[in-house]
Formats: sequence, structure tokens, C-alpha cells
Amino acid sequence: MSKEGTKKPLTKAQKAALRKKKKNKKIAMLVAEVLVLLILAVILFVVIKFSKIEKDNSFTPADIEINEGISQESKEIMEKSTTIALFGLDAANSNSDVIMLATINNESKEVKLCSVYRDTYLDVGGGEFRKCNYAYPHGGAEKAINMLNTNLDLNITDYVAVDFNAVVSCVDLLGGVEVEITDEEAILMQGYMDEISKITKKKSQYLPGAGRYNMDGVQACAYARIRYTAGDDYKRAERQRIVIAAMVEKAQRSNLKTINSLINEVFGDIKTSYSSADLLALASQVFSYRLGETSGFPFEKNSKTLASKGSIVAPCDLESNVIQLHSFLYGDETYVPTETVKANSAKIINDTGFRQGDGY
Repeated sequence: MSKEGTKKPLTKAQKAALRKKKKNKKIAMLVAEVLVLLILAVILFVVIKFSKIEKDNSFTPADIEINEGISQESKEIMEKSTTIALFGLDAANSNSDVIMLATINNESKEVKLCSVYRDTYLDVGGGEFRKCNYAYPHGGAEKAINMLNTNLDLNITDYVAVDFNAVVSCVDLLGGVEVEITDEEAILMQGYMDEISKITKKKSQYLPGAGRYNMDGVQACAYARIRYTAGDDYKRAERQRIVIAAMVEKAQRSNLKTINSLINEVFGDIKTSYSSADLLALASQVFSYRLGETSGFPFEKNSKTLASKGSIVAPCDLESNVIQLHSFLYGDETYVPTETVKANSAKIINDTGFRQGDGY
């Protein structure tokens, strides 16, 4: 036998090193398996949670209307953000009492909120001009999204709708939210509190007067629903944004146990066009989001009672307000309204008599 065919016996040190290497390899494999199992468990946990949310498959992206004529530059600017339509529903009649645009800058993670006043006089579809909150109960989210896109030159494809009374449970689980109120608001809250307590079966206490309070869910929801003060529905929409901003801030400082409780309590009251995968992608960034400016649309407006439409909010005018909206949401200073927006603007001027400069 040649020397090349013989193997030198391993020394004790070499045997020990080999055993250690095999042991470390087994440990590494075990750690990898545990990590994979943990990741799968987390994904399963999240999927189970998201399964509580009602998925809306009643329409597809092909059913969504986006105006022709939006410049390529403006399209590219909008595509750098994710814009979501938010609807707060009155469970009793499915009216969209809250209509908001939430724009997430995909790079900076800044979130901007803009309320669309529910009485805003817009084309709700097919050339029919009414209060914009008519769209949701008479055609669901598809009609409401199309209403926002065609009147405002937006490219929204997805929405989230929630029973606004779910705010009560959410605020309570967060341990309350801090809000400052006036004497007038403290008094007006009382009637709303009685109504909300009756619906939700949750008790609360009237607030004694002006001041800054850590409001419970009933108080916060009542505050957000006040309409009959100076500013009417404009101030009401501002109060809604104040409550939502306070909730976001509190949630971002909460622990995982609280977040889990929020998910269990609120997800059953949510309806959305997003898939579980889409929601997972959004949720993975939630602690990176930073709430920026909030505002209301139209920026310049006036009110009027139209014989068959009731008391409406008129943009003064729609064209100039949509230019301001694109500047506010996207920082787009090059945006030019499409022919659709211009035509809708002319129709609103004709019906209301209000032009640019007639608003406040």
C-alpha cells in the first residue's frame, strides 16, 4: 500500500475540534429552525388578526375612475406617496360622517390628513351634484372613491372604513387621550355623550367646563361629533382630526399588549379593500410613520341652501381648491387641473353663484 492511500490518525485535539465543529453546526441549524418557526408564528398571528377585518372584494382597480389629462409629472409626484380614503361610518345608516384623505410619503413616512367636509357640493357620479357624503351610502366605497378621484384629480385605489363608534373602545384601551376644550364644547358634548353611552353601553362623566382633559372613549367620540358651534362642520372635522392625531400619538407610545388589545377590539369594525398582504406591508412600517400637517377641504369655501340639496358647502372655486390640495398633500407646485375638474368647477359656480374670492 502506498503512503498516499494511508490516512494519519487524528490527534485528540483534532478529534475534539471536529466534535466541537459538528456540535456548533447542529446548534446553528437548531437556531435557524427556531427563527424560521418564530417568523412563521408571527406571520400566522398577524394573518389571524387581519382575518378579523372585513375584506371588500366588490370592485377591482379596473372599476376605479382616474381622470385623463393629469400630467406625467404630477402622476410621478403622486406615485411617491400612498393615498388612502378613510371613511368613518354611522352604523345606524351607513352614512359617511367622516371622509378623510390620508397621504403617506413613501420616503419620509410623513402622514398628512385632510378632511373632506361631508356637505361639500361635488359630482357624486354621472353628473349628479350633491353633498359628497351621498356617495358612500348610495354606491359603497367604489362610488365614494370615484367621487374623490374625479373631483380632486386623485389616484386613490384603496380605502379603509370604520364604524366611528369604535373610537370609543379604542380610546379606552389607550388609557384616554388628552384634548383641550371650551365651556361651550363641554356643554354640547353632553347630548352626544348620552347618545353614545346608550349605543355602546359605556358610562362616562360630563366634563365641568373649559380645560385640558384626559378624555375617555365616550367623551372623545362626543367631542369629535360636536357640530353646532362657530365653524359648524368645519370645526367638527377639525375636532375629528385632533382626536385621531391624539390616538395615533398615544398608540405609537403603547406596548405590544395594548396594541394587541386594540387589534382584537377594533379590527372587527373595519372594512377595507386592502388584502392581508397589503395590510401587513403597511403595518410593518407603522412605528416609522410621523403625523404631519392636517387640514380640511375645501380650503376656501362658502355655504348655501339649495332648494333640492339642502345646506351645502361650496368650494370657491373647485379648480383653485384642488390646486391647493395637490400642493398640501404632495408639495406639487406644477399641478394643472384636468378638464374634468374645470368642468365640475364651472358647474358648481353656476349652481351656487360662488366664485374664487367669495369664500372664507
